[in-house]
Amino acid sequence: MGNLIKSEFRKTTTTGLWWGLMIPTVLLALGWALGTGAIGKSIMDVVSSSEAEELTRLLGVDPSQWQVSVFGIARSINVATIFPMIFGGLAISNEIHRKTITTTFLTAPNRVAAMTAKMLVYIAWGAIYGVAIVAAVSIGIALTSDAGALPSAGGWLALAGVGILSSILMTMFGVGVGALMTSTVATTVVLILYMLIIENGIQLVLAAQELPDVIGFLPNGAVNGLTGSVASSLFLANAGVVPDELVEVLRAVAGALGAFDWWLSGLIFLVWSGLFFLASWAATQRKDIT
Repeated sequence: MGNLIKSEFRKTTTTGLWWGLMIPTVLLALGWALGTGAIGKSIMDVVSSSEAEELTRLLGVDPSQWQVSVFGIARSINVATIFPMIFGGLAISNEIHRKTITTTFLTAPNRVAAMTAKMLVYIAWGAIYGVAIVAAVSIGIALTSDAGALPSAGGWLALAGVGILSSILMTMFGVGVGALMTSTVATTVVLILYMLIIENGIQLVLAAQELPDVIGFLPNGAVNGLTGSVASSLFLANAGVVPDELVEVLRAVAGALGAFDWWLSGLIFLVWSGLFFLASWAATQRKDIT
């Protein structure tokens, strides 16, 4: 198994795909963090102004306790993880399309061992992308947010942990879809269209129909709930008194509308990723390698 894992790592590092997608991943994460951090700072400047002081006093809230940067961190991670998902989908579909997977199957003891090695390698790549995303987001948020709006060390670690987990799961989701479709173009188009357009449209319909809980069971809703739930929980835990009417609004801002607790959201998306990966595993087991 060790040699198979080394072989799979060598296979992914000898192409330019990993760094070709790593560059836009870091730039997107950093850009979103800079933008959302600046927006959060602008909001805090407004609510902390002398003109808003009377209103905040009447509402019984203390803006100095608002760690608004957690929303920017969650949103930036959510957007950036689209790239590790594409990486997983392109890497495996390109290998199947070009039939380079044939050599792997012929040299491995069996296909189960080969696919297990691939799974472990893609998990590692998901973690590598996750670390890069969290680092870029942290830098962007720190540069544009006031110190009082930043999460504590424990809060940052919690967001970093679910961010890396989100990246791993998104990579595996991409691998499953890519292995089933086998076409690099189709894989990329389907993943981007569904995650960025189709499901967001479905979520708008569900929200309008007052069925937000269903959103948490959808793939994008579940993976966004990983970081979104942690971000909203961190904000609410430190914000003091928050009117009940605003709780769902804050969860929506964090990307966790209709989502469950982070661990349950992660479990739901793990099921989605597992279903696609197992389906691709089964299809690959039956595939003619000649």
